[in-house]
Amino acid sequence: MDRGLVYGPSGKALDVYRCEGAAHRPVVLLWHGRGPDERDVLEPLARAVAERDVVVFVPDWRSDAPDGGRGHLWESAAFVRGNAGDFGGDAGRIVLAGWSMGGRAAAGVAVNGAAYGHWRPSAVVTIASGFDRPAPSTGGIPLDDLTTTTGEPVPFWLVHGSRDPIVDVRQARRFASALRERGWQAAVAEAETDHAGIVMTEYNPELGRCRAARSRHAIEAGRRAAQVIADAAWTSRTWTAPQESGV
Repeated sequence: MDRGLVYGPSGKALDVYRCEGAAHRPVVLLWHGRGPDERDVLEPLARAVAERDVVVFVPDWRSDAPDGGRGHLWESAAFVRGNAGDFGGDAGRIVLAGWSMGGRAAAGVAVNGAAYGHWRPSAVVTIASGFDRPAPSTGGIPLDDLTTTTGEPVPFWLVHGSRDPIVDVRQARRFASALRERGWQAAVAEAETDHAGIVMTEYNPELGRCRAARSRHAIEAGRRAAQVIADAAWTSRTWTAPQESGV
């Protein structure tokens, strides 16, 4: 693991999770949610994905920045695109993933490629995300941008907790349906857990943030979410929608 690497002019840092000796492995850029500079929250999930022979980059970013975090997100994507090979990754096979607001940011890039210089990831994985509000990555609403996009479709994997009280699972179902109506490939995987549990964490009110989960439902759901991300990374070049099921 490489911890605390500065990824751009903003001075923000990221962590890289990878297996020893990795070379030409698929890459995942994993964005955390609304909380400022919370890359550590996603450590349990990132480690689980890296164990599946994927190189995972997890950057800090701040949704409370003047631009809503757009600059941080863009810098992190530029860093990964330019430097993935130095960490054993394949820069031509980058999956963009995100939890909660981070997932909405990832979806925004895929459906509004012009906002990122027409760069698009090889696949997108959203985790406990909604799509009917502006994405911090682009400023556009993913559901609306999808209706006007002219770019090539990007395969989507939407992971969501069926007991999520913060972002209703119907958000994932609705967006997946909208993607399919436009001819995009999309699969929804649901787990019996909540908003924090889907990334193998639990909310600690004393800390005011999430920490590594102790509950069985969260650990199991997080591991399955990691498998979905790894599957998306390894099959992103020749993607076929799996049969939908609970995870």
